[in-house]
Amino acid sequence: MTGYIDPTRETFAAFRENDRDGPVHMLNLVRLRERAAYPDGREATGAEAYAAYGRESEPVFARLGGRIVWQGRFELTLIGPGEEHWDHCFIAEYPSVAAFVDMIRDPVYREAVKHRQAAVKDSRLIRTTPLAAGRGFGQVPK
Repeated sequence: MTGYIDPTRETFAAFRENDRDGPVHMLNLVRLRERAAYPDGREATGAEAYAAYGRESEPVFARLGGRIVWQGRFELTLIGPGEEHWDHCFIAEYPSVAAFVDMIRDPVYREAVKHRQAAVKDSRLIRTTPLAAGRGFGQVPK
């Protein structure tokens, strides 16, 4: 099975085109490789490579106003494929679509993302609009 690591051009274009006001929350689900797959053959575990991605990309993320608003440790998929598991589960907040796009285009980030590409076996990156938290669910969010 081939995993999802980077967005397609079409999906990224759709992301940019939906340039609404306000913050963007990105739900990240990340499964790491046992051994990182660097094109130059460098040796590292997936966890080590992903940690390098975090260290090197964090200054860009922070400068553009990004922050982690939630993170958790995966335990079990109750509904969904039972074999699916995630090594990292978190929601990153960006102040705007433009801030996320600026991060992706930043030369320091573009260098750091090579570690992510080497580390990640599969991932999901799901864009959401933050809404007020409440006591219930079941209503269609507006």
